[in-house]
Amino acid sequence: MGKLWHKEAALDELMEKFTVGNDYVVDIDLVAADVLGSIAHARTLFKASLLDEKELQQLELSLAQILKLHAQGMFVITRDHEDCHTAIEGYLTKEIGQVGKKIHTGRSRNDQVQTALRLWMREYVVLLGQTTLQLAQNLLHFASEHEFVPMPGRTHMQLAMPSTVGLWAASYAEELLDEVRHLHSLYLLVDQSPLGSAASYGTPLPLDRQFSATELGFSKVQNNVLYANNSRGKFEAMILDGCDYITLTLSKLAQDLLLFTLPELGYFSLPEFLCTGSSIMPQKKNPDGLELVRSKSVLVSSASSQVKSIIRSLPSGYNRDFQDTKEPFLQGCKTALLTIEVTIRMVEQLQVNPEALLKGFSGEIYATDEVLKRLESGGSFRDIYKDVGLHLDAVSAYDAHEVVKNRSSQGTSGNLGLPKILADAHVLQRSFEAYQQALQTTYAKLNKGTLTLIRH
Repeated sequence: MGKLWHKEAALDELMEKFTVGNDYVVDIDLVAADVLGSIAHARTLFKASLLDEKELQQLELSLAQILKLHAQGMFVITRDHEDCHTAIEGYLTKEIGQVGKKIHTGRSRNDQVQTALRLWMREYVVLLGQTTLQLAQNLLHFASEHEFVPMPGRTHMQLAMPSTVGLWAASYAEELLDEVRHLHSLYLLVDQSPLGSAASYGTPLPLDRQFSATELGFSKVQNNVLYANNSRGKFEAMILDGCDYITLTLSKLAQDLLLFTLPELGYFSLPEFLCTGSSIMPQKKNPDGLELVRSKSVLVSSASSQVKSIIRSLPSGYNRDFQDTKEPFLQGCKTALLTIEVTIRMVEQLQVNPEALLKGFSGEIYATDEVLKRLESGGSFRDIYKDVGLHLDAVSAYDAHEVVKNRSSQGTSGNLGLPKILADAHVLQRSFEAYQQALQTTYAKLNKGTLTLIRH
């Protein structure tokens, strides 16, 4: 079939190449989501008496067939289609004739794309939350296992104060849990339906937007039809920002591990099967995964910046610029997810070397402990601080294990509060499991089977 916006004159070939871009390639990720949106729209048309029961049944059966073909890798989108939306309507028209041409009644490609993206976003946020939670929980278990293993604490990359492997690992776990809480709020934001907003101004047809939202399992309708359009790109940027916060954390974690696995330090080590080699140096075991975690975090961050830069100065209403937000959004999301999965694998295989960690405890690391110990005998902090600083070689010998356990303030090495943090993580896990179950229930009502919208 022709373009959804087909006109009498054929579009200039160069203009077609320029305006279509990579949409026909990228859109393979949105086929399942678009099919679900189309099923809900068909049911809404039936409710408005714009389709009869037989037509609805024909549409649903053909849409279900597209899902099967898509799952088998046999649903093809070509440049002539422009995107998955035209390809899907073209399939329907080919299979069921005039009935297939009715699917777009009362719907613009704008709210069609928005709905498919919103469905994809909703599932992605759940998957991202669950995967990030798994990493946080792995780090918490790692922290529990090595809770009181002494580890040199550093500031400015220099020796600072006694710490533990437990404190180090739990710090990243708590940071990731806060980022999961942010994803939880993002889920509530994207859980609203743009379907029925058409090309920013709705339609005069009696389409029940609340009905279609309920069919798709959205908690509410995105009310204002112009806002529904204007939120395109912005919701994508918010999710990418959520990804960015997570990969920023992982980049710092990776940088720590690159330092701490140096042979000169040897605090931690990674197994050989997680390292690559050199084409010229046979002895090399390179932690390329950690290095690429750093670079992938930049790619995710740049995707977020790219989307925001595209939408920054647009007037209200639909503008074709929105098309160019799709590829960086999907690519940034998939990159973030893969980066988390790789980090999970490395944390699972991370080996701790307690003897090497203890070797890092030179006398000066206890300087602050020495100052505070002398304060118990009287005197001012500043005078004692100065004296200790001038005579570091006179700092008393300390037992690293005893020192780290004696720190009793909340959140310090002797009082990490890991059981509570693990319990908090479990509460978050139950929330995301409930969201996932709700999505599968919705998919089953639309498609009579299990389904996933995310291909990665």
